[in-house]
Amino acid sequence: MIDFVTEFMRHSPFGTGLGLRLEHIENDRARVVLPYDESVTTYADIVHGGAVSTLVDVAATAAAWSAAEPTDTPRGATIGLSVDFLRAARAGDLEADARVIRRGRSICFCEVDVRLGDALVAKGLVSYKLGG
Repeated sequence: MIDFVTEFMRHSPFGTGLGLRLEHIENDRARVVLPYDESVTTYADIVHGGAVSTLVDVAATAAAWSAAEPTDTPRGATIGLSVDFLRAARAGDLEADARVIRRGRSICFCEVDVRLGDALVAKGLVSYKLGG
């Protein structure tokens, strides 16, 4: 399913519109980068919380799919998303490291750390349902 995730990231209109890049993927882990651009700021050089939340969601989705059972019609959806903002993300590329912390039959629970350089700027918890 790693190939599926890679292709999905490459062709997702929303993700490509934001410039999201899949930097690394392996079973139950994914690292996604949101490049800094003025279009994702809320004011001055501070990245909008919605952009940070999107990064959390996309990284967790990639991690959830990374070790999923292959299917002819892959479907899934985020069913829970919580983001804690620890400090302002200012004028720099953000990197999200997502890890599956529990994989059930159809639901994955993921933890996501968002960093700006060495600084932790947000933590996310995501529940993702695989399948119909």
